[in-house]
Amino acid sequence: MDAERRLELVERPPTEEVVTREELRELLETSERPKHYIGLEISGPLHLGSLVLTGYKLRDFLEAGFRTTVFLADWHSYLNDKLGGDWDRIRRASRYYAEAFRAFAPGVEVVLGSELYARTPEYWEWLVRFAKRVTLARASRTLTIAGRRAGENLDMDQYIYPLMQATDIRALEVDVAHAGMDQRKVHMLAREVFPKLGWRTPIAVHHHLLPGLQGPRSEGLDEDREMDLKVSSKMSKSKPEGAIFIHDPREVIERKLLAAWCPQGVEEGNPVMEIAKYIAFRARKELRVERPAKYGGDVVYGSYEELARDFREGRLHPLDLKRAIAAVVDEAVDPVRRMLASDPEYLSLLGA
Repeated sequence: MDAERRLELVERPPTEEVVTREELRELLETSERPKHYIGLEISGPLHLGSLVLTGYKLRDFLEAGFRTTVFLADWHSYLNDKLGGDWDRIRRASRYYAEAFRAFAPGVEVVLGSELYARTPEYWEWLVRFAKRVTLARASRTLTIAGRRAGENLDMDQYIYPLMQATDIRALEVDVAHAGMDQRKVHMLAREVFPKLGWRTPIAVHHHLLPGLQGPRSEGLDEDREMDLKVSSKMSKSKPEGAIFIHDPREVIERKLLAAWCPQGVEEGNPVMEIAKYIAFRARKELRVERPAKYGGDVVYGSYEELARDFREGRLHPLDLKRAIAAVVDEAVDPVRRMLASDPEYLSLLGA
């Protein structure tokens, strides 16, 4: 596969940003098997954004010839009080995350944070060296990566979180650090500090954040208004009615989508349209919308652009769209849902 095709795969949606494209092109022209990773907290149950959208991007990296790692950040999860800050629960839950990602993106390597640190004695030295290059004010500006505000009354450990996340990149020796757009700040911090330490500067790839079903909202999680809207509105396990989880049965998926924010003709920020764009047309080459003959009969869309045009112009009703999307989502999550449902510990462990 030539470098241009590999570049297309990395830049394929849901990728939203590559920092920088020139560095990525040079990497792909000079390395057949570059290293890539994405890090994830071990928290509640996986949903469309955390597994499916992310998993599609992992498949792109694998197809482009990358050695791809899913880094399960157990220590970060503990620092951020995920799963009640219960260390044993976090470690046990990591197995289910690992199984889900291996099933959805065959070929990925899964690495647990505590295992990486145990086999990398230099890690803590690197963490201290990195920390000496970062002011408290600079670290505070990255706190939104953990869903925190700089003005909150935080424990000191939560300021360590972004420093560890950056040091993970060094310890994993990756060429490309990948995350959702909400993690951009720590990648920019790493790109700023690594050259000062003589470390390889990572290329950063950021993918789109799938919004929750509740519609756009702003919660003051970022000083940049546009980014705050993206981070505040993203699909989150902390807002269960706004998230479609991979364990949700068909009837629950339908119920949640039928209640989703989806004003007629409004495309921007519309969660149902975003699922159509980033999941439905990724899972299928076309989307069939079934409807009674009196409402125009069934219609088949060969691209998102065709669907978006009809929706904006009022020829596609939100209710018909929601029903069609429910069928696609159910199909997308079904293989992993069936695998995880075979073990009753999964849902109880993740608090689902």
